[in-house]
Amino acid sequence: MASDANCSTPAYAFDCLVFIGRFQPPHLGHLAVLREALNQARQVIVLVGSAWQARSLRNPWRFDERQVMIRSMFDDADNQRLEITPLLDALYNDDVWVRDVQRKVRDLAIPANARLPRIGLIGAGRGQSSYYLSLFPQWESVSVPLVEGISSGQIRERLFHSESAASDYLSTGASHDLPPGVASSVNEFHHSDAYCQLLEEQTLLDQYRKAWAHAPYPPIFVTVNAVVVQSGHVLLVRRNAAPGKGLYALPGGFINPHERLLDACMRELRERLRLKVPEPVLKGSLRGRQLFDEPHRSWRGRTLAEAFYFALRPDQQLPRLKPVKGADEARWVALADLEPDSLFEDHFFIIQNFLGLPADFGSSS
Repeated sequence: MASDANCSTPAYAFDCLVFIGRFQPPHLGHLAVLREALNQARQVIVLVGSAWQARSLRNPWRFDERQVMIRSMFDDADNQRLEITPLLDALYNDDVWVRDVQRKVRDLAIPANARLPRIGLIGAGRGQSSYYLSLFPQWESVSVPLVEGISSGQIRERLFHSESAASDYLSTGASHDLPPGVASSVNEFHHSDAYCQLLEEQTLLDQYRKAWAHAPYPPIFVTVNAVVVQSGHVLLVRRNAAPGKGLYALPGGFINPHERLLDACMRELRERLRLKVPEPVLKGSLRGRQLFDEPHRSWRGRTLAEAFYFALRPDQQLPRLKPVKGADEARWVALADLEPDSLFEDHFFIIQNFLGLPADFGSSS
């Protein structure tokens, strides 16, 4: 008896294709890649980067919101073949990030019958960078042509330029960039308190940039941060104003023109936090320093941060902090209570770099 061709399992080139992106927000270019992935693989794993990070102009949507938007682009049958999972950035350690990607794919990939699954990486462009490919030599690469004229960065610029510009874009131009389900989610977000807070930050950023508009070259700022640890606690401040209002941050700030970096860091601890540790003791506890220079690390623009790691001797009593009028609230926070989405900019990753905090978090935000 001849077999029914309609009941046969499709022959896919890959058992699993992996698509890594931030999807801030998902757009028609992402949709083209995912459709091609579903055509070529029986399973598609979507790793959503910048998960568990505080909302910002570069990361407006949380993982769960992005997951809903991605799934809105497909029907039930396709969604059954999609595995969407969050991926924490590791800005200053490629090895940590690569290990996390490998482990997630290993745990999610459905085994092939009596053989190792054929796994590939898929992305948009004329070819993924050799550096990116070199991180995963065990997987093949699949490149999908770019959808010209669409980028998440341009979409965010239109949404946060002003309230009126966002309304015009969502009513007239969004359909050229966003699938209908995503456009609906973005429009709902446009009316949320989270959007209003980010719009306030955009206004502050515009004012900040205006002050430097006539500089002969784009400015590069230099700041210092202190990672002060004692008895399983780290010293943090809670920001009382935008940007990042309500988030924890490492103590620090801009350097003065005639200051050395370590001196600037000590000044910030002394003047803004009134940390009750003698300066010789603090300097004697210095265990490391490093420059943090990820290009997108700060909302201000290109900002380099020199961070100093102080490991104070364990004691039953944490050093006292004297409140300073008008300054951000300072407090000791247990390392076990640190969450990436509660910290400003890249400060979680700075702490992680010195202390080796695990990068493993749950499967949803």
